[in-house]
Amino acid sequence: MPKVKSKLSVPVYSLTGRASGTLALPKEIFGKEINKTLLAQAVRIYMTNQKIFTASTKTRGEVKGSSAKIYRQKGTGRARHGSIRAPIFVGGGIVFGPTPRKVRLSLPKKMKKIALLSALSAKAYDKQIVGLSGLQKASGKTKEMAKVLKKASSGKSTLIVTSEKQDNVVRAVRNIPGVNVLPAALINAYEVLKHEILLLTKEAVERLTK
Repeated sequence: MPKVKSKLSVPVYSLTGRASGTLALPKEIFGKEINKTLLAQAVRIYMTNQKIFTASTKTRGEVKGSSAKIYRQKGTGRARHGSIRAPIFVGGGIVFGPTPRKVRLSLPKKMKKIALLSALSAKAYDKQIVGLSGLQKASGKTKEMAKVLKKASSGKSTLIVTSEKQDNVVRAVRNIPGVNVLPAALINAYEVLKHEILLLTKEAVERLTK
């Protein structure tokens, strides 16, 4: 499995879109061995838990129709039948058909943590992490964020990771396609891998370290 071998530092951009130094990434988070098998499992579990199974069919006890025996048991020369609602007849119930249900898979906390570290390390290995400074001073205007995103991520799908929830940043990017904002405490392997570029603030990196 690949490891991050190069120096763990990434370029940093300010809110004006200008380069403003580098951001050091802790190797214990961004330099781990990448477990591709666990990453695939984590993504599968996350995507499965997002699904809603709404397909529904009715059994013979739920469809409309008489419950009376359709003809006498003996003497007709025909097969024995008890109800017109039986699955063998047109308009009858469905046997073992789909019903609305919830499917929830879980991943142990330790595996979730390893999967997240693998995802972050994979981004570092592929050089898809960029630092962002001065985000706490964001005005909440889309124009401002669009300018820095053009420089930092070149229009690619981007996940901005903040140290805590920042409504002004969420408001600024909600009309920009492919851009999402999450606090460090809520990111997971799926969200990290889903986006091409990871924008991190220095405070977010410190929060991840804790």
